[in-house]
Amino acid sequence: MKHALSQQQLGRGPLRPTPPDGPTPPGPDDGSSRPPRFVGWLGGLGCAAAGYAVFQFLFEVLPASLGGEAAKYLIASVSGLGTALSAGLAAALLRARAAAPAPRPLPRPAAEAGPPAGGQVPGPLPQLFAATYDTLVGEVSVVDDPERGRLVGWSHSLGESSPSRPTSVGTAYGLQTILDLGTADGRLSTGELADTLWRLRLPGGGWSARSQGARARPEVTALVLGALARAGASRGGRLAREVDLCTAAFTHDADRAGRESTHVMTTVLRGLLRAAPDCDALPVLREALVEGAVSDPHRDRLRCWGYRLDSPYERPSAVHTAQAVLALDRAARVLDESQEVRAVREDGVRWLLSCPDAPHHVCQDLENGREEVRRPRPDDPARHEVLNVRHFTASWVVRALLCRGSLEVARRDGREETWRELLDGAAACVRAGQQDGIWTWGRGESTELRRPMWMTYQGVSALRAHAVWTYRPDEAAPAR
Repeated sequence: MKHALSQQQLGRGPLRPTPPDGPTPPGPDDGSSRPPRFVGWLGGLGCAAAGYAVFQFLFEVLPASLGGEAAKYLIASVSGLGTALSAGLAAALLRARAAAPAPRPLPRPAAEAGPPAGGQVPGPLPQLFAATYDTLVGEVSVVDDPERGRLVGWSHSLGESSPSRPTSVGTAYGLQTILDLGTADGRLSTGELADTLWRLRLPGGGWSARSQGARARPEVTALVLGALARAGASRGGRLAREVDLCTAAFTHDADRAGRESTHVMTTVLRGLLRAAPDCDALPVLREALVEGAVSDPHRDRLRCWGYRLDSPYERPSAVHTAQAVLALDRAARVLDESQEVRAVREDGVRWLLSCPDAPHHVCQDLENGREEVRRPRPDDPARHEVLNVRHFTASWVVRALLCRGSLEVARRDGREETWRELLDGAAACVRAGQQDGIWTWGRGESTELRRPMWMTYQGVSALRAHAVWTYRPDEAAPAR
């Protein structure tokens, strides 16, 4: 069977489906509407007019030898009366049909459902995850580096035309994808992937993206540290040393551009919360994120986030607000949360719930975005190192709305139905972006980086979180 997420089997109703694009209703000049219009027009003349027309016609054509004048009147009158009644009933039937709502079509079995416009129907979640895993197995890169040893992992994007070589970013996202998939076979070893990340560490410590050169950057270092911690790395020893190097380099003086970026700040926060939840820098970084919130006059002056955490502030965006809400919700589980921090976090949730657009699976809040993080180059401060960042917005919104604190806010405000609609719409948008378990960045660009590892990880993570939420083990299974 191939159907979306198999929600009935998970114990909940299906996501609200998008009405399929059916045939366009006949236009005003379409010939298919003429017979009903003729009968309606005939009924509009009135029963008496139709009956009189038939009576007059029959009276003129019936022969005089039919039993006299009285017989002609009788036959014509009965025929006219019958015609009048028939026309009246036909007109009444048409009016009733026009006023009645169109009957809802019977649902088709999932296996017979046709694909939605512009894409294929994804299979049930286990099949989708199996397809993701098979693709990652098929495209894993194994390189024997003379200096670093055996490297097993992925480049930044699947299907790159140049010979692929494992990178820190691609392998970190691949490792986290494997952990989310929870596969049982040994075709991909999380231990080997973790070893590769350690071997890709820069000589001075830390990690960087392929476009960032030989200087470690906090957002990439925190990403790798978070992946290593999820894979079971001990918090002491070299992991602790890398945490110290990361936090020492992530100050306003050492990395002003990073500290002013919502994306970089939230990435560092999430990574450190996994790798070093007792890190002294976490309260400081959380405070900087809270202080970077802005008030949106278009949504009841709710506090939210844009691209920057410092002036000049950019316009609010759903992706940065979702990233901030997710980071603050995770921090609330580890750190003491003040009333002020909670109020800002909950404002961010309310801002996401205030999306004015509809339908929610294609609303403007879910549009993918991109940004640049520009830093002075260490070897030439007059020139800039540019990190291009692309955002899979729907996946961020799904994960932010599924935070425990987000649902609490929705229930307290009496907006659980709105929360559910937005969540279902965002999850449907996430599902629509994949084919055979791999997500594609479709912006009309070259095919070089159209299947980034980070996007597949975010898609898998969002769908897994949504599936866990929809599962209701206390509800009776449907009868079979």
